[in-house]
Amino acid sequence: MSLAIIHTRAQLGVEAPAVSVEVHLSGGLPSLSIVGLPETAVKESRERVRSALITAGFDFPQRRITINLAPADLPKEGGRYDLAIALGILLASGQLKSDWLDQFEVIGELALSGTVRPVTGVLPAAVACASAGRKLIVPARNAEEALMTGEVQVLATEHLLALTQLLGSKELPEMPTQAQLPPLSADVPDLCDVRGQLQARRALEVAAAGAHNLLFSGPPGSGKSMLASRLPGLLPPMARNEALGVAAIHSVAGLPVELACAGVRPFRAPHHTASAVALVGGGGRPRPGEISLAHQGVLFLDELPEFPRRVLEVMREPMESGEILISRAARSTHYPARFQLVAAMNPCPCGYFGDGTERCHCSPDQIKRYQQRISGPLLDRIDLHLHVPALSPAELLHPAEPGEGSARVRERVLAARERQLTRQGKVNRDLSAQELDQFCALPDDALRLLEQVMVRHHVSARACHRLLRVARTLADLAGDADIGSAHLLEALAYRGKLAET
Repeated sequence: MSLAIIHTRAQLGVEAPAVSVEVHLSGGLPSLSIVGLPETAVKESRERVRSALITAGFDFPQRRITINLAPADLPKEGGRYDLAIALGILLASGQLKSDWLDQFEVIGELALSGTVRPVTGVLPAAVACASAGRKLIVPARNAEEALMTGEVQVLATEHLLALTQLLGSKELPEMPTQAQLPPLSADVPDLCDVRGQLQARRALEVAAAGAHNLLFSGPPGSGKSMLASRLPGLLPPMARNEALGVAAIHSVAGLPVELACAGVRPFRAPHHTASAVALVGGGGRPRPGEISLAHQGVLFLDELPEFPRRVLEVMREPMESGEILISRAARSTHYPARFQLVAAMNPCPCGYFGDGTERCHCSPDQIKRYQQRISGPLLDRIDLHLHVPALSPAELLHPAEPGEGSARVRERVLAARERQLTRQGKVNRDLSAQELDQFCALPDDALRLLEQVMVRHHVSARACHRLLRVARTLADLAGDADIGSAHLLEALAYRGKLAET
């Protein structure tokens, strides 16, 4: 047999399109050519495959070898095709006789010794392989990740020679479909550790209940970062499809996927020196950025004004759409990015403006320039703006009583989210303009108050809609079917200067 076809998968964002490795042996001068838009790492597989076959005791055919990676218009990257190419050469040259390979898809990189090395993006490939109704051959170190789908039979291998012996046998070994992992739990900080800050704790609860974005402003040491780190503990666990989506992003990025598969929501906190590419993704070989790694979880930006303005501005569109499209000349890559933003900032360069002491020596111009580093359109997209004052020594050292723990607050959050899903099928953050008219109608007195606020403070339509969404969440937390004036007033209290009305 001079022609062999092996099934495998490419990596394109969080998708895994099917690829057929077609190996053809013909007469002529000995050579090996790879076609089908291979990049440099794929072209170099000829040397890895040659050495691996010889080291494993096989003959490398002294013939003209043509390898086509179909479809031809799909770019191929990385060493994930090595194992499929090696099996194709063995099958085409008659050194491997197997009736099983048509049932499998093959992914793995080869070392010169024939050892099969792990690759990234195995989880999306396993999901796609299960949909295609095939089994999957992966490196042994990728086996647990592939089995986390619970839907595909996985044959794990550590060496090319051992794999060929299995494939050449009359019966295949029993292949698992589910990983046998010990119970996993994330060490999520608890809200009971926070002393005082009752309004900030309430804002966290509201943000968790409606999936709203949140901005904390206050002097250094007032507990902004501590509060932000408690938000994941208030969020409901991820559903199975959400967990697999998050795990697929982490798999593509080469990060551990166990916690995501266990339903633990991600919490990402990039440093303020992060570039725009690090935040939203990109690069020569597009990779997911921090906003995608925070998908279905929390993105925490500490010292918000210290981020370069152009870095912050690239988040505006993903905050609305819940996805990021990275475009290059040859192709475009799509990554989901439905994250919940929590940001923290100081009120001035020194941090002590408005704290009731005389420590701040910043001029009004310095304070204004510092606060204007964050654009109005970005602030418009943040639902809750809250000042976090510093605690007094008495509040810090002699707390009256411990506050509620995350478990009790999460019960109220889950109840509020259940009301939202029952009523509208989505969280309040995602309500469209038409749905706001349907689900967020205001009584006459509240409507007049909102009109006064919009006129006095020149409130944009986006900010108005976000006020209504927050008011709807407050009503859900209270168990009320309709929004009342009290809910709108509390929502206004979370909009910074609007609360002064």
